[in-house]
Amino acid sequence: METVVLIIHVLLAAAVIGLILLQQGKGAEAGASFGAGASQTVFGSTGSGNFLSRMTGIVAAGIFVTSFILAIYAKEKAESIGDAGIPAATVVESQAPALPAEPQLPALEEEGKVVAPVESDIPKAD
Repeated sequence: METVVLIIHVLLAAAVIGLILLQQGKGAEAGASFGAGASQTVFGSTGSGNFLSRMTGIVAAGIFVTSFILAIYAKEKAESIGDAGIPAATVVESQAPALPAEPQLPALEEEGKVVAPVESDIPKAD
């Protein structure tokens, strides 16, 4: 069933692209003065504006519905992945080794002797 909805979704997406490309822009009226106005008589005297814009709205609503249905399918798949043997995030985090409270820094050594840290010229805040 998911495959059928996905195919319908792709077809509706192609249809809305085609419908948008068929529509005329706002500057299309300027072409009528050069003799291109006779091509609009196929859809009647009002032109194709109302028909194409209504069809675009209907197809866009269909895309919304199929997107919603595909989201429901994806949610159901995500819930069933927990049964596939993949550990939950809390289990993975609890297996991490605990960090020590204070990091242990190596002592400075000079040919086998432990050297005390040298005081620097950088002021320290008290």
